[in-house]
Amino acid sequence: MSALYPLFFTPIPKERLWGGDELQRFLNKSFQGETIGESWELSAVSGDVSVVSEGPLKGQRLDELIEKHKGELVGHDVYKRFGNDFPVLIKYIDAQKDLSVQLHPHDHLARERHNSFGKNEMWYIMNAEPNAQLIAGFAKDTSQAEYQQYLDRGAIEDLLHYETIDKGDVFFIRTGTVHAIGAGILLAEIQQTSDVTYRIFDWNRTDKNGNTRELHTELALDAIDYQKRDNHLVNYTKIANQRNSVVSSPYFTTDIVPVNGKLSVPMTTIDSFVVLMAVRGDTVIEVDGKTYPLPFGSTVLLPACLSAFSLQANQSEVLMVTI
Repeated sequence: MSALYPLFFTPIPKERLWGGDELQRFLNKSFQGETIGESWELSAVSGDVSVVSEGPLKGQRLDELIEKHKGELVGHDVYKRFGNDFPVLIKYIDAQKDLSVQLHPHDHLARERHNSFGKNEMWYIMNAEPNAQLIAGFAKDTSQAEYQQYLDRGAIEDLLHYETIDKGDVFFIRTGTVHAIGAGILLAEIQQTSDVTYRIFDWNRTDKNGNTRELHTELALDAIDYQKRDNHLVNYTKIANQRNSVVSSPYFTTDIVPVNGKLSVPMTTIDSFVVLMAVRGDTVIEVDGKTYPLPFGSTVLLPACLSAFSLQANQSEVLMVTI
């Protein structure tokens, strides 16, 4: 019998110039600080590897667990593909102020320059102030030369596509897409394991010491997708007590599961770990007759070797992430 069980990890807080206190107030994170922008829920990024917070494996690191349990933990096909590298980074993000306009390189460029995965990412909007906006791509087709002209005369904002958002909106941000989370947005983020970001515009602001943040103008030029695309906002259904597909990509798959009552989910055909993010309400997970609370704003990793799990709640919503 496997020693693995549903694994909860200690969230890793990240102070950001644009952060606030919504992770503490809205998601009940026990962080200290007034500018916490990110809670890294599940990470294998070097220097920020998640540590188990509960049960017999408490204190063990995610990378150590993968090295020891291999396919039993992550899924045999996943282990063949990624080895000891955990392929996704799971976060909650609180943007009190606008994030910088940025993009992420694709797999080949990221590997060549940074020995890293690329960074395709998905946002699920958990809360948003009225008229909150984000940036996703360009408002029109452009070219590297035209982009450079706008950048040189400080008019890059005029090239960008702005979206006014609502709670429950989902965006899939592909590598190369210029983007920015706007002020007043709280979201769940699922992304490839990468911390490589090319910042191209930061609203001309300075930090507490009066310094501007580094821009990555030259690195970004051949990483940007200059075409206008209309596929960032994801359309999806939300039928109670079943898995509703939201994003299906080579990098990760995400379903939303609205739970009202009890729902059983078999894992024998998945051959992947499952990450559950509680994006609305409190849920209870049951595995092999044992229950585990999944409070709003929390995250759990279900090992691939489990045969099934069930979810029970009175009106909750859970994001379910697999490979």
